[in-house]
Amino acid sequence: MVSVKTFIFNPFEERCSVLWDEASEAVIVDPGCYDKAETARLTDFISAKKLHPSAIWLTHAHHDHIFGVKTLSELYGIPVYMSPIDKPTLELSGALASRFGLMEPLSDFPTEDIADGDEVCVGKVPFKVIGTPGHTPGGVCYYSESEKLLLSGDTLFRGSIGRSDLPGGDYDHLIVSVMDKLMGLPGDTEVIPGHGNNTDISTERTHNPFLQPWGNPDEDFV
Repeated sequence: MVSVKTFIFNPFEERCSVLWDEASEAVIVDPGCYDKAETARLTDFISAKKLHPSAIWLTHAHHDHIFGVKTLSELYGIPVYMSPIDKPTLELSGALASRFGLMEPLSDFPTEDIADGDEVCVGKVPFKVIGTPGHTPGGVCYYSESEKLLLSGDTLFRGSIGRSDLPGGDYDHLIVSVMDKLMGLPGDTEVIPGHGNNTDISTERTHNPFLQPWGNPDEDFV
């Protein structure tokens, strides 16, 4: 069984999740800690729970999801898993942060490659890597069948989907990713997105306006 604690970090209100098993083996997903105070909130929790971080998982490489990666990977001596397709996104993260008036993240950290269909684990609990390009070219989600849990990053939100107007984004790819890769998951799968409230697959199938027959609700009807 996996436990989850979610933190909200940085001005973008990005959601970072810590997952751990019954043996206190832990992973950190998308640590967007913007400053020392936010980093301390995360590390104090890990210390208080006596967790043993083994890896950082990235859903994608936008600045708001990586602010704390270098600090935490060096602090705990753990690898960072990311799709290599998102390396250009990582290289642009500083410029994109500056565009939004934020400090540039420390992005010169090494990464371990992951790809669609790979398996990563929280202790002994497996999670499947699901490639979901569209928000970024190398975006991924992490899915555990046994835990009925999906970490969707910025691909799928409660009542919405990720934006596709940033460099490397592609709306058509994003819709295909959501419909073909995520909507076929069991309806009672809990979804932890990169921003906003949790949801589940069944709710998004039936109520997400971007996924209904009339298509993109932001487009004018003809």
